[in-house]
Amino acid sequence: MSKEVRKFEAETQKVLDLVIHSLYTNKDIFLRELVANAADAIDKVRFEALKDTSLAEDWGIRIEVDDKAKTLKISDNGIGMTRDEVVENLGTIAQSGTKAFLQAIEEQKAAGKDIPELIGQFGVGFYSAFMVADEITVETKKAGYDGKGVRWISKGDGEYSLEDIDKEEHGSVITLKLQKEAEKYLQKWTIKEIIKKYSDFIEYPVRMKDTVKEPKEGSEGKDEKDIEYVDVEKDEVLNSQKAIWLRNPSEIKDEEYQQFFKHISHSPEDALKTIHFSAEGKTEFKALLYIPSKNPFNMFMPDTKKKNLHLYVRRIFITDECPNLVPEYLRFIDGVVDSSDLPLNVSRETLQDNPTIEKIQKNIVRKVIGELKKIKDKKPEKYEEFFKEFGRFIKEGVYADYSNKEKLQELLLFETMNQEPGKLISLKEYIDTMPSEQKDIYYIIGESRNVLENSPHLEIFRSKGFDVLFMTDPIDEFVASGMFEYEKKQLKAVGKGDIDLGEEKKDDKEKDEDLKKEYNTLLEVIQKKLDENVKEVRFSKRLTDSACCLVGEAYDQSPYMQRIMKSMNQEMPKTKRVLELNSEHPIVKSMKKLYEVDSENKKIGEFAELLYDQALLTEGSPIDNPLDFSKRVADLMVLGLDKEVKEKGSDK
Repeated sequence: MSKEVRKFEAETQKVLDLVIHSLYTNKDIFLRELVANAADAIDKVRFEALKDTSLAEDWGIRIEVDDKAKTLKISDNGIGMTRDEVVENLGTIAQSGTKAFLQAIEEQKAAGKDIPELIGQFGVGFYSAFMVADEITVETKKAGYDGKGVRWISKGDGEYSLEDIDKEEHGSVITLKLQKEAEKYLQKWTIKEIIKKYSDFIEYPVRMKDTVKEPKEGSEGKDEKDIEYVDVEKDEVLNSQKAIWLRNPSEIKDEEYQQFFKHISHSPEDALKTIHFSAEGKTEFKALLYIPSKNPFNMFMPDTKKKNLHLYVRRIFITDECPNLVPEYLRFIDGVVDSSDLPLNVSRETLQDNPTIEKIQKNIVRKVIGELKKIKDKKPEKYEEFFKEFGRFIKEGVYADYSNKEKLQELLLFETMNQEPGKLISLKEYIDTMPSEQKDIYYIIGESRNVLENSPHLEIFRSKGFDVLFMTDPIDEFVASGMFEYEKKQLKAVGKGDIDLGEEKKDDKEKDEDLKKEYNTLLEVIQKKLDENVKEVRFSKRLTDSACCLVGEAYDQSPYMQRIMKSMNQEMPKTKRVLELNSEHPIVKSMKKLYEVDSENKKIGEFAELLYDQALLTEGSPIDNPLDFSKRVADLMVLGLDKEVKEKGSDK
């Protein structure tokens, strides 16, 4: 096929423009990314070589410097690409990763942070080479493919060219024509430093020819001062290639652990915790796991979330796509698992049903939960920082992992009504501070602390000194509904069902009966007016100051969750709730007086609708007709002002 010129997709060009023209403090990462991509390509062909022995080779990566041409070349004997794959991988950035990357860059800029922290997390590592190159050439050929190779060339200016080439060996060769200001990357000692810093643990040798001085032939036996030295060009391996997870933990420094973490996670931050262990017995494997300290931007995006855990079999990389290696809620864990029990020819498809994987998962889950418990107990401030980053994952586990539910409940933290904003406490700490007369654990669900703090549902709890858990994460609804109880104390929503806060006195029961008789007809009138939206109108044990609130049944979804589902265009059946009234509130008493003197007065119905709308607004829910609501409020304001004017006039 003859040479053709294509344009980058629009979103890809946006990324290129940002990468090329944004200011970076550390451009060294381009080499880290290209070497990592080369290692990934060798991982893939090495796996294929288990089935096709003709592909087996001396795997490796080579770096070449041409000082005259001002070029830097990175080559590998990895899987390579076909023409279509070149277009797919280099001409576009797949799926939602582009949008997420662009959004994340804007957030980084706004926070005054350095953009390179994001390179590697969104599949845009290759494009980082444009930070230092005026032009990039990629020559590649797919392993096991009999056709021609392909050459891809671009200056990052909106287009690229493609042409078929004769290429015998599979793999890829990337040639960077360096910018004038990037010529420091022609210095071999600079390249050595970068490889040592970022790629020392790459399993394959990263080679580069360098000039060393060696004794001239015939120098044997001469005194040191008489020996002549000549320049000899030799291959030098720049990385140690040591599989850190196979080494004795007592021999590994923390700096080495952290460097390997940054290598596999592309995170600029140190890991919070390193977990390095060996499992022996029926299932043998070694694992080096990391609990990160910061949540990457793409963790909640299924299309772009990073592949954290790498599975090896006797040092041979198998896959970084093995969902059953850890449960979904621990997807934030980074690291390596190296099994001695899995067969080398295991396929990615059969891995999901392999019983050894299930046993490995149980071991990993037990280890991770145990380490998190230790951090929580010994370093509570560190754990609180971790939970603010990854708490949602722990909550997923409480909901999804029944076998570890009780252990995961110990790891939960919440804000509460009685704690200062931002302060998190555990369920155990909540129970330890409960008044003796409090029998249950109470919680309220909503979109923010500010909304929840002003909820009328809290009034009786505040008056009694009871504390209430604030749940402001959408997943909290599922967590609360699945927990039922903790340490034999039931979890109860303050906005659902009838509330029993202790033994009801005889006088209270008699008072309730009297109120029902006194207000029975008025409650029926209000119920009839609101029948489309309300299943019952009754007096409240929750309210001490507010006039009204809405209450659901024990197993109803919270209004907050209903709003979330509607925003996602999910069909939601209409749920009627109970309107609770405060019998001591002046509005309720005034409505009773008006009803007694004029039971047919239409204002009673209007006030009933006002109360319902008011109850919706105080819980953060939208009202059906804001215009009608504002008119009714305006009418009340006029009445109030007229009364004030008359009273002031009579004073004069």
